[in-house]
Amino acid sequence: MDVPADGPATRPPPDPSGLRRAVRALTDEIAELRAERADRHLLDLATGILVAQLSAPPSAAAAHLSRLAASTGVGAPDVAADIVNAAAGSTDAAPRPPSAEDHPATARRLRRTDAALGVASAAGQAAEALLHGGLRHLGVQAVWLWRRTATDCLELAAHAGGNDLQSTHWQWLPAHVNGALRGALDTGEPGWLPHGPPDGDPLPGPVPDAGRAVLPLLDRGGVVGVLLACWSGPVAFDPPMRKEVEAVADNAVRVLDAAPDPDGFGDPLMLRILLDCLTDAALALTRTEGPDGPDWLIAHANPAAARQLAGVPKPAGRHLAEVLPAHCMDLVRLIDEARTTAAPRRVDRIANQGAGALIDVRTLPLGPERAVVLWHTSDDPGLLLPSVLDRLDHLALFEDDLVSGVSRWGERAYSIFGMERGGPGVPLRELMSRTHRDDKGQLAALLEALTVRQEGAHTLIRVIRDDGGMRHVRISAEPLLKGPVTVAVTGVFQDVSAQHRTELALGATYDQLTAAQAQAAARHRFVLQLQKAILPEVPASIRLPGLLVTARYRPAAQDYRVGGDWYEVLPLPEDRVMLVVGDIAGHGVGAATTMVALRNALRGLAFTGGSAGQLMGWLNGVAFADPRQSTATAVCAHYDPHDRVLRWSSAGHLPLILLREGRAVLLDTPRDLLLGAVPSVVYTETVTTLRAGDLLVFYTDGLVERHHSSLDDGMERLTRIVERHAGAELDDMADRLLAEVRGDTDDDTSLVLVRVLR
Repeated sequence: MDVPADGPATRPPPDPSGLRRAVRALTDEIAELRAERADRHLLDLATGILVAQLSAPPSAAAAHLSRLAASTGVGAPDVAADIVNAAAGSTDAAPRPPSAEDHPATARRLRRTDAALGVASAAGQAAEALLHGGLRHLGVQAVWLWRRTATDCLELAAHAGGNDLQSTHWQWLPAHVNGALRGALDTGEPGWLPHGPPDGDPLPGPVPDAGRAVLPLLDRGGVVGVLLACWSGPVAFDPPMRKEVEAVADNAVRVLDAAPDPDGFGDPLMLRILLDCLTDAALALTRTEGPDGPDWLIAHANPAAARQLAGVPKPAGRHLAEVLPAHCMDLVRLIDEARTTAAPRRVDRIANQGAGALIDVRTLPLGPERAVVLWHTSDDPGLLLPSVLDRLDHLALFEDDLVSGVSRWGERAYSIFGMERGGPGVPLRELMSRTHRDDKGQLAALLEALTVRQEGAHTLIRVIRDDGGMRHVRISAEPLLKGPVTVAVTGVFQDVSAQHRTELALGATYDQLTAAQAQAAARHRFVLQLQKAILPEVPASIRLPGLLVTARYRPAAQDYRVGGDWYEVLPLPEDRVMLVVGDIAGHGVGAATTMVALRNALRGLAFTGGSAGQLMGWLNGVAFADPRQSTATAVCAHYDPHDRVLRWSSAGHLPLILLREGRAVLLDTPRDLLLGAVPSVVYTETVTTLRAGDLLVFYTDGLVERHHSSLDDGMERLTRIVERHAGAELDDMADRLLAEVRGDTDDDTSLVLVRVLR
């Protein structure tokens, strides 16, 4: 067992090489399963079509498909593609059915690409399927897809084959930027650039004169995005190629609807670029909460790490345990020590003995959620050879003859000091005039050690070159003795300027990350205080004339807690009570500001004696006059405890729920306009007679809205859960409803429960 130089002893796992083989085998199996999933999706579609055409059960249809593949000598996925293409020729089932004149192989390829897009779980996977399944055989090296935003800008949705630096540069194209991408977006016509874009109109790609195709992405008759296909060099676009690229573009619109990629896990671009400049293997890690506790995900692997992890394709986005299973436990322990001490940690070696061990391992904490791990490996000396040769470029030998006063320099020393090659070398003592004034003491101490104490030494100084530049140079030297006299000094100059700049940049990045984290925490506290001031919590039910009321508010997201939802419970003269729930379009401080304006306006208007319908009409005028031009939904109700009558009006809001004798129903909502949509609206007022024991549920759409189901389904589910908890106390019911009913649109939620007292 090895004992680290600075850290606890590490224990080798029982079978690290076997564990690595198992992880790599599972990784390969996952890749194969993804490909099989796309083929299975296509086979299922074809089987379903045969069920309808043959009026046969699924098993018989699947058997018929297998017999067709065997009799024709064509693979089952290709036969399935033919069947789906034939069926899609008379329906709108596919985004673009290949036409009759399409070559069968082309038609099958398009259909299989369409199937791969259908099973992709993220935009990056979908772009990879588009490139490798539909365009790679045409020579395309990279594909880029932008979606059109509501403000007519272009936002990068996914890319495959491009690099991270280009993706950051082309992440966002404002509406005023002209060029080939904007032309395709505005005209809906493709652009074919066989020798690349013209001067002054840059586009992503490997070289300026590489062929490119810019195609609009159409959906429901409108242009919703743009696709850019890049070749490695000039290309001749013949009609068949253009036709096939356009067919792939018709399918590519589906990439825009795929789930976004967890790209980069929030690591800054500058950090990734700095790590890519290092010769050491380096991983940027992000801390996440997994089902079994905290976990570390790889946000970026620099080229040196990618070479050493060649058995694991695309390590970025994977768990550290998947990529370095034999070393994970020790690495996590070292990272935790660095985070605890807020300082880098280093050990000489971790994990197993011999080949496969990580040596000179360093961990750098970058805030509470990020870290960098750097190391060398002893697996293959060839992996370290490029790094060693690169370092030699910054080394130069020197020898000072103290008897004759002659100094001999290696060739690279002249480039380090910015001097013309071939001239005489400069002795160490004469370097004092070229040394930065703050570093002259270090050089003097080095000379004293070599000549007075007659011992080897090293130092780091800043050298001012003749051209005005500055270099950080490490000098390591040994004295050559003849009897008691030092007759010569021999040593090495090492230019460490690049390493010094990298360390400074990493330190600056760490400072920026820490400052950003502090700013985010301050903003979080501010918006949380603002939300509490606007909507104070009601921890327990409050009793009003004839009613028992409780209210809850659930914010939208942890990082930005202020939304546009609001509620109001206000006693009025003559024992009446006003109950209001509303939802401003949008999120953030702007939506909250509009919400405060409407809420305060309604509180003032409530004491005019106006009915619920009149109040909604006046509130619509306030919303329409607001310079932010926001719209809102709301429901306003007046309850009179003397006759137990609820008079209410709705501005495009969801229907109320009435629970009576254990059965919950939706109260019909008048189809009146949103607040702020038009300047003048007369709102309908509905009268509902209540009974003692009745329960009313006021809520906003964040409680019931889900991406893949309708609002009707969400409200039906809510009514059933209300019935299930009909006998609960009011506060318990509110807490249970928020716990059991959740939308998935990241919207905030207001909930008000009102029980009519006996």
